[in-house]
Amino acid sequence: MRLTVFGATGGIGTRLVRLALDEGHEVTAVVRDPGRLPAGLRDRADVVRADVMDPAAIEGAVKGADAVVSAMGPRGLGPTTVCGDSSRSIIAAMRATGAGRFLMVSMGAISSEPGDDPLTRYVAKPLILGRILRHGIADMRVAEAQVRGSGLDWTIVRPPRLTNKEGRGRYRKAVDRSVTGGYSITRDDVAKALLDLTGDLASIGHVIAIAG
Repeated sequence: MRLTVFGATGGIGTRLVRLALDEGHEVTAVVRDPGRLPAGLRDRADVVRADVMDPAAIEGAVKGADAVVSAMGPRGLGPTTVCGDSSRSIIAAMRATGAGRFLMVSMGAISSEPGDDPLTRYVAKPLILGRILRHGIADMRVAEAQVRGSGLDWTIVRPPRLTNKEGRGRYRKAVDRSVTGGYSITRDDVAKALLDLTGDLASIGHVIAIAG
């Protein structure tokens, strides 16, 4: 499979690049600064230095890809448009080149869903996470709306709290609802879920919640 990864130097993106390469896939890692990608991955992946916010600059990176994954995310808790802006640009580039399969990492805190326990639904998400992460959530809602209306073969992947613990190599998932009791997941296991979902045609047009 030919896989293009945006946000390849981030916590999830780096793990996804490594896992995909280890499993024998061809990977294009789109980065602003190649030096932030581990040397062992730079030597194995096709590294493209480009501004993700410029659709014309990334067309070559998505052309011919079997799947495109955005692991872009906000840095810090302040106002941001990085998710909405990057998704808009990636979608434009994919439309221009005919690439069709798009997966985007979102966030579980974005909204209460069936499957949430009462504490999560009425307290944790709206009163705690909704306030602390309000800027990132607002940005991600814009990004999700763009993906839903893109006309691409999209899948939105929503993990809960992310950890850097060693992955278990397995995860739970739920379609268009939350994973009950799914409070955290390792970044390793998010990467595994993303790679699994690239070829899961049943996930097209759906929001997939994942958790450890």
